[in-house]
Amino acid sequence: MTVNRWMLSGAVALIAAVAAFFLLRADGSQSVEGQTAVDLPAGLERADLEIVIREYILANPEIIPEAMERLQERRMVQMISTVRDGLETPFEGAWAGSANADVTIVEFFDYACGFCRTSLPDIERLLAEDDNLRVVYRELPILSEESVEAARVSLSAARQRQYNDFHHALFAAGRPGDATIAEAQRSAGLSPARVRSDIADPAIEAEIRNNRELAGRLELTGTPAFVVGDRILSGAVGYERLKEAVEEARRRG
Repeated sequence: MTVNRWMLSGAVALIAAVAAFFLLRADGSQSVEGQTAVDLPAGLERADLEIVIREYILANPEIIPEAMERLQERRMVQMISTVRDGLETPFEGAWAGSANADVTIVEFFDYACGFCRTSLPDIERLLAEDDNLRVVYRELPILSEESVEAARVSLSAARQRQYNDFHHALFAAGRPGDATIAEAQRSAGLSPARVRSDIADPAIEAEIRNNRELAGRLELTGTPAFVVGDRILSGAVGYERLKEAVEEARRRG
């Protein structure tokens, strides 16, 4: 079959939108709200469109990964936009950096996560180099019961305005347990009585539950996970990728 130039041009313009439509419908969505609306060229029927799209994809299979990447980017933007305000609002003192930052990194982490420990120097380097950066920490204890206890004490440290001291001390002490958590408490200068009071406060459990709900809405499956602007970075991605994400978020405003 010979494909007219206007049909090919239409396929190029429509392929992302049509693919997104069917992929989103296959994913259970009932609409494609937020997608760019495209009008069919006059005289182009659905059957013609299907033929054009099929032939174009067969002739240019390399566009499939790109189309999937674009679709994932759009979904990511939509997911983040629905939770951004709550996502970037820290629990009391559970943050570091500038109070007036123009870019915020949100880190979901678990104190039992070795890759979270590995990422700590990268975060510290970014904060040291960038006066307009803020990091919001979100405890996501998913690896062990000790992780949950560590998260509770960490949030008490946030209330006592000793969050960063405890955060660093516990990662330095090793995998969370009774001994390492107690050691980190002493190192950070936390009040034992205040810790006992705080961890009995339902608001502490509510914060951990809220973090899990946020992680679920963002489809996070592990730690560490970083949300920077409209991007989600999973795993210990390293200093360069985090810096690149910060710069991109700053450019986009």
